[in-house]
Amino acid sequence: MKAVLGLEDGTSVVGDGFGVEGTCSGELVFTTQMTGYMEALTDPSYAGQVLMFTYPLIGNYGVDQQNFESPKVHAQGCVAREIARVPAARPSVAEYFEENGLLGISGVDTRSLTIKTRTVGTLRASLIVGSDDGDEAVRRARAAPPIGDVDLIGSVSCPEPYRIAGSGKRIAVIDLGVKRHILESLGRRGADIHVFPHTATPDEVMAAKPDALFVGNGPGDPRRATHAIRCVRDLAGEVPVIGICMGIQVTALALGAETYKMKFGHRGANQPVRYRDGSISITTQNHGFAVDEETLPEGCTVSYRNVNDGTIEGFENSDLNITCVQFHPEAHGGPRDTEMRFFDRIYREIP
Repeated sequence: MKAVLGLEDGTSVVGDGFGVEGTCSGELVFTTQMTGYMEALTDPSYAGQVLMFTYPLIGNYGVDQQNFESPKVHAQGCVAREIARVPAARPSVAEYFEENGLLGISGVDTRSLTIKTRTVGTLRASLIVGSDDGDEAVRRARAAPPIGDVDLIGSVSCPEPYRIAGSGKRIAVIDLGVKRHILESLGRRGADIHVFPHTATPDEVMAAKPDALFVGNGPGDPRRATHAIRCVRDLAGEVPVIGICMGIQVTALALGAETYKMKFGHRGANQPVRYRDGSISITTQNHGFAVDEETLPEGCTVSYRNVNDGTIEGFENSDLNITCVQFHPEAHGGPRDTEMRFFDRIYREIP
């Protein structure tokens, strides 16, 4: 089965399709992780994006559903150099894609596509499985809206509030597309978790009498998380605020800071971050937006910084009891250098 990937700059590449015939469009992004491919594909933060793996062979150990970050694949499509056809366990990635109506392309030069993305920045793309019409793929890519113009959070947030009962501190979670392992990291520490849809009001959140407010990851432009921004703005200072990934961006926006779209973002399981004490951790990340350090208000201090490009990877505000990080300390597809450091600390410091 033929497949073609077209980019808005006029590039098109033909490869081997897997999954089912069809078309999808979105922002083409790359991740450098070598394992955890299903964690990445099922991460709600990849909604609206076509996910490309730089590691040349994907699917070696099959599809491990116990490590899914959500019940389904959220990436629009998958791009890989090679898909393992005879993995260590079944089903294979190709079989899973076919059974679940998903789109993928293999047999393409992912190195070249990654270099292009790093050089010119993230591009809109269209994947057509069942065709090799490059002109049509390019046309569809150019017709796709920029990711900042698409409201993706509503498609991945829970429709109604729900509770994961625990005997410990009560934590209200604003669901912008929160990953399962974030909730599990909180739950392992005994937290009584109350999860709210992205549209929750401050009054609805406070009705649960939380000991802390938690804002997690999500897809697209953080400025579209208007309800969550309002919650943090109104509740900061009343309850501790904790943020991961989009949560740090939402919190910064609530405090009056600004965010910006990165050239190609940080996505992978090998991102080094330096803590304020000088120690370095290897982290898993998935974000295309970042906090503008120059706009952070007085009282906010940078706690983590990316070793590669110097961008903010965490900030705190002791007066308002705010702790946020840009990376994913709970990640199961990569190193767990920061899981205990982050979650033990935030849980211990909740009054």
